[in-house]
Amino acid sequence: MADRTRRSTGIAGLDLALDGGFPPSTRVIVSGSPLSGLELLAGQFWETGDRGGTYLMIDTVPQEGMTDARGMDPAALAGAMQGDRIVVDSLSTLVLEWGVDVATGLILDDTREVIGRGATIVYLLYTGLHSPAEEVRMMRAADIFITLRHQIHGNEFERTLAIEKFKDANVPQRVIPYHIVAKGLELSTTSRVV
Repeated sequence: MADRTRRSTGIAGLDLALDGGFPPSTRVIVSGSPLSGLELLAGQFWETGDRGGTYLMIDTVPQEGMTDARGMDPAALAGAMQGDRIVVDSLSTLVLEWGVDVATGLILDDTREVIGRGATIVYLLYTGLHSPAEEVRMMRAADIFITLRHQIHGNEFERTLAIEKFKDANVPQRVIPYHIVAKGLELSTTSRVV
């Protein structure tokens, strides 16, 4: 049975894999390439519920309802985090501009009050931009770490989502196939028995 205290991710299949969604007071990092659907997952999470949250856009011109966080320092970012559903797009830009020490400080220390009031913060992390040591530090700072992977096989895409870390909970023992559709990510929740 799904935990009713969890926040829906906005993706039914992911909610199922997470036993209801993201727990309150969690730091979630979603990692993948720019074409893997990271922004779609973040948008689905942010738009679910009563839109009682903040989408901090650091990387590009924000869309309607998002906060223009370009040029904000980490302290200003933490101060701009309002509501229960917060997205930071992207953690990669913070690491590139301010360094991994400042970025992990934002995740663990600067947002302590935001996490303390029960918010769930989703950070986007782009693969291929950081050193292995930087990636390890960010993985360790997260309560939940999700990886989106995509590969091309002949003329088809294969996309899979892996929940690789889930603090104080069981981690699902399989990857979950997903598709990118007009409304966002759609996960396959069926398994084949061979």
